Amino acid sequence: MTHATQDVFSRIERDKSRYLDELKDYLRIPSISTDPAHKGDVERCAEWLIARMGEAGLTTEKIATDGHPLVYAEWSGAGPDAPTVLFYGHYDVQPPDPLAEWRNPPFEPTLEAGPDGDWLVARGATDDKGQSYAHLKAVEAMLAERGKLPVNVKFIVEGEEESGGESIEKFVREQGPSRLACDVVVVSDTAMWERGAPAITYGLRGLAYFEIRVQGPNRDLHSGVYGGGVENPANALATIVAALRDPATGRIRIPGFYDDVRPLADWERQEFTGLGLDEREVREDLDVSTLTGEEGYTYVERTWARPTCDVNGLWSGYQGAGAKTVLPATAGCKVSFRLVADQSPARVAEQLKAFVEQVAPAGVRVEVVYLHGAEAVTVDATGPYAAAALDALEDVWGRRAVRIRTGGSIPIVGTFAAALGVPVLMLGFGLEEDRLHSPNEKFDVVNFDNGVRAIARLLDRAAQVRA
Repeated sequence: MTHATQDVFSRIERDKSRYLDELKDYLRIPSISTDPAHKGDVERCAEWLIARMGEAGLTTEKIATDGHPLVYAEWSGAGPDAPTVLFYGHYDVQPPDPLAEWRNPPFEPTLEAGPDGDWLVARGATDDKGQSYAHLKAVEAMLAERGKLPVNVKFIVEGEEESGGESIEKFVREQGPSRLACDVVVVSDTAMWERGAPAITYGLRGLAYFEIRVQGPNRDLHSGVYGGGVENPANALATIVAALRDPATGRIRIPGFYDDVRPLADWERQEFTGLGLDEREVREDLDVSTLTGEEGYTYVERTWARPTCDVNGLWSGYQGAGAKTVLPATAGCKVSFRLVADQSPARVAEQLKAFVEQVAPAGVRVEVVYLHGAEAVTVDATGPYAAAALDALEDVWGRRAVRIRTGGSIPIVGTFAAALGVPVLMLGFGLEEDRLHSPNEKFDVVNFDNGVRAIARLLDRAAQVRA
């Protein structure tokens, strides 16, 4: 490690408790972008972040959109001959439901003892407030210690990642080449391979998200008087959902669904196998008896590089205590498809609508609503900036980073690559076990601290790419 980075590391070590306290304040803001009732909280969260960026020494701007605001910041003191690094993150979070399963209030950050030090438990801890806040703290530490950075930096932080990301998508396509011009984009919204093992993620699955609505009679009916003579929308929905997947093979039954699926390359299957995932540990962590999915593929292959279909929510009929003999008038569900390279969300939407019309029972009206989608993304995990990132991660964790995919989606990554024409580095500091989107989401404090160090080290190494 160079002496130049060690000075910043000493600063980070002195200030890390303050960084953690600030992160707790950040997490206390319930910036749930998908819920209109929290619009004010999302706005307040953007303002809070802008204030911290200004305090760090950055020039800031809140960019109004048709939805939630974008937060922009920059520092350009390194001059036109130095590289420019663009940092991306999102300040919005998932809803905390079901609330009863949280050990503590979801927006009151709580430290709990973990196997490698304390965990910080709160909604948004790792997705993505904690991870992206590490970017800002690294830049702040460098400016505080040296009065300057070795590179120019820009930040673009959105408030709609958890609700479709339409505003940033439009902004990057229309203004990205001028406002966000850079040499490399850094995204920290993925995971390490395992505790103590850093990773660069090079592949993300895409997404197509739908709501299926079933309408039957014009009112709820007495199930004794009408049952057996009128199609029950809840039964009809169950028929539709059951038709989507083959329970024996795990394959999706929609005609043409696999036509555009890009197969895994031999080298990828070999590298995935070489990672040595212990599926028994996954079963034990999730408390399930077996891992299921598409036959012919390992758990890693199924979750990283094969398409899926999952019901995310179901509703119909009576939900209260005791019994109510009702034939419900309506039923519905939310369904997501994780997609892989070469699949189109729009084409999947057409295929699903045609399939639902085909399998829906007579006597009900069915509507398939396409809510949002994203293309799958594969980025280049080679080149000088990727090498700088691999070295920076190894400098901090003392272990060479591996290349991995992930099953999640970050829609803006593909847009960055296409609109800006530069490498996108996905450097995750979280863990797959961090309970993203689930109750008791957490972030290992040591990974937050090391994330700050890794970003500082990356900036020093990135400055040498053009040297």
